[in-house]
Amino acid sequence: MSVSQNECYIELAGFDDLARYVCAFQEYPKRVYTHELEGSRIISSSQTLSNTLLIFYVPVPKSGRYVSYQIANGKEVCEIVESTKDISHYAPVIHMESKISSLPVKSKKLIDQFNPIEVQDLGSLARLTYDPEFPDEQNLTLFAFPRKDSWILGFLTSLEMDEVYYNFNYVELDSEPTKHFLKYRGNHGQDPEFSNHFDHGFSYFPIIKIKNEHLIFGFSG
Repeated sequence: MSVSQNECYIELAGFDDLARYVCAFQEYPKRVYTHELEGSRIISSSQTLSNTLLIFYVPVPKSGRYVSYQIANGKEVCEIVESTKDISHYAPVIHMESKISSLPVKSKKLIDQFNPIEVQDLGSLARLTYDPEFPDEQNLTLFAFPRKDSWILGFLTSLEMDEVYYNFNYVELDSEPTKHFLKYRGNHGQDPEFSNHFDHGFSYFPIIKIKNEHLIFGFSG
């Protein structure tokens, strides 16, 4: 049986979310591309699923060679720059004239659609990010998006059997998270909190806001 492989484009809430996605807590920042999408120039970074190239993007704010990301006194500084002179995290920008892949942009069916699984609380969501098989290669990225009158905050996991199944483990929030990180120190019995400031001894999970709910997350109605 042939399986359709395709690209899935998901627009983020803003450029800072893209910079946070490619740089925050990344030992090696992700590659970033600028290219055309439906007549507009965008800047994007991707994540590979079994049958889908998941592409997170925003309109490109300016031209440059690197996405620069740094945090000073609880404030993020996210820019596109020409050089790497300052102390910062830098993601290289590749300017494309052609498509970034040979996959079709759309498919009638999302093969890698996530299965939404509700988690009881933020502490459980934070602990879920621990992977005993790869304890030194933790993925701490959380995704947030509006849904009806609330917000969803979740973490992607996969289950590998004969096929790979993807889950979107989530909690429902009463309101939009206005800070950029989830701060947690579970071994002290403390509940997580949203924060823009960093203190020693805590774990921090970058929150990437998506502009609108997307079908790939598996919610219906």
